[in-house]
Amino acid sequence: LYSTASASPVPIPSCQQVPFLSQKDNTHIMAKPGILGRSSSVPRSNEGMRIIFSAVVGIMLGYLFGISFPTVNITKLHFPSSIISYIEDRNSGITTQTLLNHAWTSAANHKKNNSASNPDEIPKIYVPTNPKGAERLPPGIVVSETDLYLRRLWGEPSEDLTSQPRYLVTFTVGYSQKANIDAVVKKFSENFTIMLFHYDGRTTEWDEFEWSKRAIHVSVRKQTKWWYAKRFLHPDVVARYDYIFIWDEDLGVEHFNAEAYIKLVRKHGLEISQPGLEPDRGLTWQMTKRIGDQEVHKFVEIMATVFSRDAWRCVWHMIQNDLVHGWGLDFALRKCVEPAHEKIGVVDSQWIIHQVIPSLGNQGKAENGKAPWEGVRERCRKEWGMFQTRLADAEKAYYLEHGITPPNSTGA
Repeated sequence: LYSTASASPVPIPSCQQVPFLSQKDNTHIMAKPGILGRSSSVPRSNEGMRIIFSAVVGIMLGYLFGISFPTVNITKLHFPSSIISYIEDRNSGITTQTLLNHAWTSAANHKKNNSASNPDEIPKIYVPTNPKGAERLPPGIVVSETDLYLRRLWGEPSEDLTSQPRYLVTFTVGYSQKANIDAVVKKFSENFTIMLFHYDGRTTEWDEFEWSKRAIHVSVRKQTKWWYAKRFLHPDVVARYDYIFIWDEDLGVEHFNAEAYIKLVRKHGLEISQPGLEPDRGLTWQMTKRIGDQEVHKFVEIMATVFSRDAWRCVWHMIQNDLVHGWGLDFALRKCVEPAHEKIGVVDSQWIIHQVIPSLGNQGKAENGKAPWEGVRERCRKEWGMFQTRLADAEKAYYLEHGITPPNSTGA
């Protein structure tokens, strides 16, 4: 540097050569032209930092324009800490971190858009029409229904089934009724899958019957047929069967033939049916008693009910988890078929006998001086009232929700 006051160069002393000066002396020296030459470096330094800042901003803007190239990675950009600190000091309200975050977000969004349009990337599967929970599976692998067909543990799966029964019959049984159940099962051909629900826990003893070795056994102590049906006869499990028989254990079948019964059910288009009951034996409803000169008449109860596949899907949803005896269910079956007076009926020409054996009643518990069967009967009546109330409340809530005056309502 040279002083403007002299034509000859004047050397500027280094920091080590400048003695300590008072504020007064320092002011005097700074006023000299030779010293002013050194102070001019401050604005030049500021101008250099502005150039650096402009360069950084230019780089970042260039990066934003150039993110169309997939090889660019924001995480690979590094800036000296001194530059970053200066930028943060110079920018009011906009820090380097903010700018970098904006760049990162833009890059990520662009990468996501590129991935969506990348023909080489395998798209994820989502099929909303698949069963709930299976939307991510390709439809070709979804098996939404199953069956109760028994299969081997060896050989070719395609060769497992020598026959595929079209009907299912279930009995809720105790071992004490083995002779009666044996007689009933023999009335059903190999076109029926046999399923026993054991409420007394005894299963292996039934293997004295050859048919028992091919039957399906479910054992849970002290439960009713509707408890079993709700949990083990889901409509998607029994979907392969045209008709599902859900029967008690105390039925006489001397005058019953299952195949002939099915033919009559099909002939008359019955979705919910039962065999007629012998009027001179046991306790029966008047409406379910057999009429001798007819093939069928209308109404059924729950003692020996037969459901079509579609009707059972509806009835299954109506069965309450806690109302295990099913009392009152027979009066509500009409809600599952239309028209009910044509689709529900008793098959008079194939009749059975209700033997009235209170075997399940004996599975109750004696309380307050009452016999076990009395407690069971009391529970049955209580469930009947509860079911009627629930059904009425559900229907009323539906109509009110849709702005419809409930049937049998005065509108008050």
